[in-house]
Amino acid sequence: MATINSLADLKAGAAASVAAEPAGPVEPKLDAFGRAYATGKRKNAVARVWVKPGTGKITVNGRELAVYFARPVLRMMINQPFQITSRIEQFDIVATVSGGGLSGQAGALRHGISKALTYFEPGLRPPLKAAGLLTRDSRVVERKKYGKAKARRSFQFSKR
Repeated sequence: MATINSLADLKAGAAASVAAEPAGPVEPKLDAFGRAYATGKRKNAVARVWVKPGTGKITVNGRELAVYFARPVLRMMINQPFQITSRIEQFDIVATVSGGGLSGQAGALRHGISKALTYFEPGLRPPLKAAGLLTRDSRVVERKKYGKAKARRSFQFSKR
């Protein structure tokens, strides 16, 4: 252990320790089948997502994407990570979603796909991070309070 007598010594030691760390490329996190796994969350919905190279087929709870998410807005939301990274129809997705409603499940699936893509191809992290797709949306429904009709709504006031 080197002795530190001044701020210059401290700065020199910090610079040496930073230079000693290897700044090599990050390795992909894949399982034995060559897939990347991630968990996405939104509201009360949780999505478990597996990403592997393929033809762009997305299966949710054993059903096709267009069958499970009938609204085009939800399908567009789920495909955002592929459009941002220019990887449309290059990966097959197998996902299981549970909890919440369809909108929350679509948000959880988008979050899970984004995370799994960064595990499969670490170079995709900067564009996904810049688009805000790796951040879990922490907004949840506010709980109901006693003496109120809903979370904030009061009962109707009666003057007489």
